[in-house]
Amino acid sequence: MSVTLRKLSHALGAEVVGTDLSQPLGNAAFAAIHDAFLSHGGVLLFRNQQALTREGHIAFSRRFGELDRHDNLPRDRHPEYPELLMVTNAPKPDGKPGDGKYTGQLWHSDLSFTLVPAMASVLRAIAVPPVGGDTMFANMTLAYEQLSDGMKRIVAGLDGIHTGTRKIVDLSADRAEESRRLNPPIAQPVVRVHPETGRKALYIGEKVKCFAGMTEAESQPIIDFLCRHCFRPQFCYRHAWQPGDVLMWDNRSTCHVALGDYEDGFARHLERTTIMGTPSGYVLN
Repeated sequence: MSVTLRKLSHALGAEVVGTDLSQPLGNAAFAAIHDAFLSHGGVLLFRNQQALTREGHIAFSRRFGELDRHDNLPRDRHPEYPELLMVTNAPKPDGKPGDGKYTGQLWHSDLSFTLVPAMASVLRAIAVPPVGGDTMFANMTLAYEQLSDGMKRIVAGLDGIHTGTRKIVDLSADRAEESRRLNPPIAQPVVRVHPETGRKALYIGEKVKCFAGMTEAESQPIIDFLCRHCFRPQFCYRHAWQPGDVLMWDNRSTCHVALGDYEDGFARHLERTTIMGTPSGYVLN
């Protein structure tokens, strides 16, 4: 069985047209969606999914693999559905801005700061600003393939140090210690091989400040070059959210960033499932 697809950009991404994820999805349809996921750079969009419930969101995501329960981000998961991570700017009870206002505003790959980085993420838009709050994606496979042979040799043996650091409004000493305890620095290879396509991709982002065995001063010029290279427009797709959008992406071959370019006062509420990948990396001593 085939599905109807519409390309989203030259670099990556496709919209799956006319599929209602709130309805049962047969094995043939799921296989076609999975094939499209791998063959279109790792970004798939499903529009007009307002009828999809939280239970349905979780069930669809689980078709792709085991779901993370977000134990490393306990304050951000839904209290009744630990498989759902809340990406929201809803204010806290004391009136302070929600931590989710700043979620994802550096180029990154989900859960790269853990020993089981995400295979994929499925994000459902419930409320979005009328303008802004977009998300950008970069095709890290294309970015790797267009490096020179000399640079490929340089990065082949490097491990980037990934941290879960992010901007928090009320970052107390206790909360900073909790973050360090739950998410110690993890070293990940800069070049990873996709387990399903066999293609190599860069595994780097703006949260990586150093390479294992190198100083920050030695590392930063290479990190800066790689980030400039990977996040050029020709490797990217920019998604303008609509309520009811479901967008899934492959964290093994893409990198993404949330753009905070929207006016204060507008709600931005999305909910994410995270599909666990294969173990990778090591804790930095």
